[in-house]
Amino acid sequence: MTNSEIVEQTIAFVKETLQGAEGGHDWFHIQRVFKNTLLIAKEEKVDVLVVSLGALLHDIADAKFNDGDETVGPKLAQHFLTDLGVNKDTIDHVIKIIENISFKNSLEKGKKFSSIELEVVQDADRLDALGAIGIARAFNYGGFKNRELYNPEIAPNLKMTKAEYKKSTAPTLNHFYEKLLLLKDKMNTVTGTKLAEQRHDYMLDYLEQFYQEWDPLQPNTGFTA
Repeated sequence: MTNSEIVEQTIAFVKETLQGAEGGHDWFHIQRVFKNTLLIAKEEKVDVLVVSLGALLHDIADAKFNDGDETVGPKLAQHFLTDLGVNKDTIDHVIKIIENISFKNSLEKGKKFSSIELEVVQDADRLDALGAIGIARAFNYGGFKNRELYNPEIAPNLKMTKAEYKKSTAPTLNHFYEKLLLLKDKMNTVTGTKLAEQRHDYMLDYLEQFYQEWDPLQPNTGFTA
């Protein structure tokens, strides 16, 4: 089986598996991350098959939709790729990407897996959490979890552990400060950083507008970005 055929088979598998998924973590999210991965990869020396499969399978079973179990996604991806006949080194690398890509894992201390392929896919995934799409995804997930849009009395927690982050039920706007606005400075690649900067600025403009509309008598009274 050629690399192109492997990718096409994986696309079909992901589309079928994620039918009916929450709107911020559905096939279209995967598709955007896949395309951003290929865009960033043009400027990096990477194994294109590894980054393609890593992007396509990174959210095949997101832990937040599986009772917090972070092993479901890697196991599902490994079984699929093994059945497809992908070589073991490629599978192992893709699994490491899935296991290490998420923002919450960056809250843990200690040595972690690293590779340029992980960095490229991670940047692509983080880009989808920024800008207009990032804003839409944040509020879509907040609605999915029945969270408040904003509560001026609940300040963002900027020193969360991974466990606290996973259990958080804070208003959606807090998520901007606890994760989204931090991503620009956590990008790995030159291309990713450049794209993130524009999307980051867009989110700051959005927040300014949000606070003006929230309380027109006292505009610009949100948390400090």
